[in-house]
Amino acid sequence: MTSASELTDHTGYWMRMVSNAVSQEFARKVSGEEVTVAEWSFMRALYDCEPTPPSVLAEKMGMTKGAISKLAERLVAKGLVERAESQEDKRAHSLSLTTEGRAKIPVLASLADKNDAEFFGVLTKEEHEALDHILRVLAERRELNATPVD
Repeated sequence: MTSASELTDHTGYWMRMVSNAVSQEFARKVSGEEVTVAEWSFMRALYDCEPTPPSVLAEKMGMTKGAISKLAERLVAKGLVERAESQEDKRAHSLSLTTEGRAKIPVLASLADKNDAEFFGVLTKEEHEALDHILRVLAERRELNATPVD
């Protein structure tokens, strides 16, 4: 019989276990505000911007235009994002947060902060900084720049 490594022998196994736990708890928290994690990410990307064309947002978030369009539709239906036609080109439009959407951002950011503090609070400050550093180095070296939304 050929030997096979254990699941727990793989760094990816441990990363997925931690990622799933953090993500699932955060999804539960933001669902109380009637948004998904993907919608929160989309809204946060718009928060510091002037009205933004969907193509620019797609590039910024590392997502397809189709995915951006689907998220935009859901958020427009919820009254959290608005679409404005371009004065120069009636086929083009831009997206921005509504007053209600803008007011939700600090609430959702606070939930993200709380989720991080609860989950990573078991680490020392040094351990947390080391973990952040290693994950950022991996993301940079692997050129991972798409916003994680699921």
